This record gives sequence, C-alpha cells and structure tokens, in this order.
Amino acid sequence: MERIGLIAGNGRLPFLFARAARERGLSVVAVAHRNEVDPALEAEVAELTWVRLGQVDRILRAFRKAGVQRAAMAGGIGRVRALTEARPDLGAVRILSRLRSLRDDALLRAVADYFEANGVTIVAPTDYLAQALCPEGHLAGPRLEPAHEKDVALGREVATLLGQADVGQTVVVRNGNVLALEAVEGTDEAIRRGGKYGGAGAVVVKRCKPGQDLRFDLPAVGPRTLEVMKEVGAKVLALEAGRTVLLDAPSLFEGAEKLGITVIGVP
Repeated sequence: MERIGLIAGNGRLPFLFARAARERGLSVVAVAHRNEVDPALEAEVAELTWVRLGQVDRILRAFRKAGVQRAAMAGGIGRVRALTEARPDLGAVRILSRLRSLRDDALLRAVADYFEANGVTIVAPTDYLAQALCPEGHLAGPRLEPAHEKDVALGREVATLLGQADVGQTVVVRNGNVLALEAVEGTDEAIRRGGKYGGAGAVVVKRCKPGQDLRFDLPAVGPRTLEVMKEVGAKVLALEAGRTVLLDAPSLFEGAEKLGITVIGVP
C-alpha cells in the first residue's frame, strides 16, 4: 500500500485529509504538532509521530523511516504559539538562514523546498479534497441585501491588499466601514474584534492571498466560524469559491440556515 505523509496542524482539515487519502487506498503517516493537533487524529492514521514546531529534520526522519515520498500540510499553526513555542532544529536553522523574509508564504515555500531537496515532495491537500472546496453562488441563509453586496465587494478589495502584504485572509465590514483585519490573532478573534466595534450585521469576507501557493495555508471555515459570528451578530460569510475549504459543509449550511446567516461563494 502506497504511503502518504501528513504534516498536521490544528483544526479539522487533517482529519478530512486522512479520511480522503484512506478512501483512495493510501496509508497515512502523520506527524502532529504538539499543543495544536487533536490527539484523536491518531485513530485516523497508520502511524503518528509528535513533534514540536520547528523540528523539521525530525519530520523528515519519520517520513524516511516510513518510506514516504509525498506529503501534504493540513491544518493551521497558531501564530502566537509559533512565536513563543517554536523549537527550531538544525534543519529549521538552515531554512531560516536562507530567508530574507519570515512572512508566511516565503517561509512555507522554503520549508517545502527543503523537504523536496531531501526526497519528500509536498503536494496540495486539496488534490485529495476537491469535494470540500467552496462552490460558487448562494449557499445558505437569506439572500444578500444590496448593502451587504457593497460590503462584500469592499471586503474583497481590502482582503486582496491584506493578502498582498501576506498578513491575513479575513476582513470584517459593516455599512462601508472596515471594522477588523486578520493578523496574528486568527479569524475568530478578528471576527470578535469587528463585532466589538461595529455591532450586529457585519459581513465577514475570507479569501486567498494573491499568488497563493495552493499547497498550504488555504482559507478554511466550518461550523465553529458560525458560532463566533453568532456571538457578535455577524450576518454574512463571503468565501472565495474554489479556493476555500469547507470543514463539514452540511453542518455549516444547516447551521447558517438556523442562524439566519448568509453564506456565499464568490468567484
């Protein structure tokens, strides 16, 4: 049985990837980052090795031992935790020494290049999860009101600029005012901050960065996103179609209908 590697971070995406790979007849060998990955992932894979953030060579050794030649990165790493808990090994030091920028895209591409130079090709998790990508059009909840349409357009424009700076992927807008931009705090806290300043009725826009490498850091949303939107009374979730991963889409759409939250996939 062919083996595929999984470099796992937080959230449900590692679980979706593991199940999809198994359905294709692949044996999944995972490395999981401590304090990020749900321990329940161990039941979904053939092998699992725990690592600390920055232990690049430890990941490579685990893959080589298991005969892995292809691997995917799935799941996030909390940025605040990345700043405080990283334990870089010699491989990580080699990668960092060659970088002019520590921005997410540059760092992740450098990590992928390092793996490939050492015999492990990094592939896009969505190669196995095409069915989990956001479709285009109205997906759940009430139809968009004209004011919300304008806020979606503004949010997409600002999200493009935010992505060009490689800062974040989420923008919160209400009545033509930008309430919050995602930075190190992540999507949930950006939504909460937007609700704090703008009150109920906000529009949440999430999209890929321009030139996004589809092998890593794709936008992802799930029922948890709706829970946070409910906390602050946000009313619209606008996602980039074909480039946003839906974590448990049926529950997401059902929850949106119950909460009266509009979900749309924007081309």
